Amino acid sequence: MPEAPIGKSWRFTVIEGSKRDEMVRVMRAGLDARKASGEETGSARWTANCMAEAPVTVFVHNPEGIHPWLPREPNPSWMELADVQPIGAAIENMLLAAQALGIGSLWIADVWYAYRELNAWLGTEDQMVAAVSFGYPDENPAPRPRKPLSEIVRYL
Repeated sequence: MPEAPIGKSWRFTVIEGSKRDEMVRVMRAGLDARKASGEETGSARWTANCMAEAPVTVFVHNPEGIHPWLPREPNPSWMELADVQPIGAAIENMLLAAQALGIGSLWIADVWYAYRELNAWLGTEDQMVAAVSFGYPDENPAPRPRKPLSEIVRYL
């Protein structure tokens, strides 16, 4: 049986130390560019502040993926969905491991508002899936409210 490729669709870039300040500057510059073009950036400013405080941020890329603004053909997009699922599982595993070690984490999608700027700074053409910041929390908030199972699960 041929050996399966391991982590074929995963690329992680760890940012720490003095590179963190550069990363946050790039993120904020991207947000400024989006704002100047009239785009709404939601909670991305708050996220940039969290990234500035966290000692480590990990960017997660999919080298097999297509950038969000590029056209997709129907069939290849199925493969992209198959590639991004294990990436999400890898991120979740990082979050669970961090929690077990008493380390706080933030799964960040807001990096998409500075997607081009961050990718250029990171020196990659790969599809950016997300980023995750890690650090020791200075608070322990209550869990966010969740919808009841009856609203999100259907039994047949």
